[in-house]
Amino acid sequence: YIAVAGNIGSGKTTLTKMLSKHYGWKQYLEPVAENPYIDDYYKDIPRWALNMEVNTTRAIITQYKLDPSE
Repeated sequence: YIAVAGNIGSGKTTLTKMLSKHYGWKQYLEPVAENPYIDDYYKDIPRWALNMEVNTTRAIITQYKLDPSE
C-alpha cells in the first residue's frame, strides 16, 4: 500500500488517481462529501479538526473493510 498525505487542495486525489491508472492499483479516496463535519471544520478549524479527522479515518477503514477484493 502507498499512502498519500498532504494539505487540503494539495493534489492528493489527483496524484492518487494518476498512480492508480498508471499501475492498475485500487484506490481508496477520502469520502469528503459524506463527512458531516466538513462545513463546521471550515468555519472553525481548531474546534472541528479532530472530529473531521476521526470521521475520515473511520470512513476509510470502513471502505477498506467492505472491499470484497481484499
